Amino acid sequence: MSSIPTVPKRARTLSDIAKLAGVHTATVSRALADNPLVNPETRARIRALAAEHAFRPNQMASRLRTQKTNVVAVVVPLGHERRQHLSDPFFMTILGHLADQLTEGGFDIMLSRVIPDAEDWLERIVDSGMLDGVLLIGQSDQFDAIERVAQRYRPLVVWGSHMEGQTHCAVGVDNRRGGYLAGQRLIERGCRKLAFFGEIRTLELAQRYEGLQRASQDAGIAAPVQYATHLASDVMTDEIAIHVDGMAGKIDGIVAASDVIAMHTLSVLSARGIAVPTGLPVIGFDDLPLANLVVPRLTTIRQDVHRGASAMVRALFDRMAGTDAPSVVMAPSLITRDSA
Repeated sequence: MSSIPTVPKRARTLSDIAKLAGVHTATVSRALADNPLVNPETRARIRALAAEHAFRPNQMASRLRTQKTNVVAVVVPLGHERRQHLSDPFFMTILGHLADQLTEGGFDIMLSRVIPDAEDWLERIVDSGMLDGVLLIGQSDQFDAIERVAQRYRPLVVWGSHMEGQTHCAVGVDNRRGGYLAGQRLIERGCRKLAFFGEIRTLELAQRYEGLQRASQDAGIAAPVQYATHLASDVMTDEIAIHVDGMAGKIDGIVAASDVIAMHTLSVLSARGIAVPTGLPVIGFDDLPLANLVVPRLTTIRQDVHRGASAMVRALFDRMAGTDAPSVVMAPSLITRDSA
């Protein structure tokens, strides 16, 4: 009578692996974390046993033990523009860069699009106990709420503008300078009646308009006309069409608050038979990858989103480690293509 072969029991705990390896449980934990305190031979033996038994450490237990979650929240607050979606090309671009940086640093991501209806919306996020840090994409119209939380919560970094004396760490471009460069480019082309397509309820976009105003003032021409244009794609094109139809003959150059607004403007102008740039030059802001693909190719103000995302993650990691990383203000640059 043949005997039934014994199937080795699968190791399910650190203790099981420790018994098989003939070491202490703590040694197994360190070896699986690639801790150099464990000699290379023992580390290799323990990791081989773990692989043989398809062993995965208990993440929850590890997090309870270390008081770390290895999770970072990436939050998009939309107090100013509730209909804007995460599919917006700017959000998709910066989210991709942030995700790459965070996952390469060993962190998982919790992504959240927030409509800040409650005053304590940010407190609820940072006090959830689920996170090691928070990255905000944009200040929206929530500057005061961000400042309030930043006074007590260190691992918080924001994509946006830096104001003198502000508490929270922000990474972004010099938006006033960017607006100035856009205005300067149009003025050099001979434009004297400028328009700004964008809303100015957010700090970043308001500063872009201020820069355009300054360029007009320095050139001794009339102040640019601001046409409120939402960032939500479901209303943007209709608003731009109304602006274009109502400004015939009154405007000879357009600065858009974003590349997306600029690209929608190109579409509206094309539909009306208005040539760009000969009939009406248009400048965007962002230099998204799409800016080089539309026809005509978009002249725009570049903010280095890849560099900015990297700076955000570095600042967050520094703050997690106890260092108060300062804000970063990047210099914008004019990218000259076909539209202006």
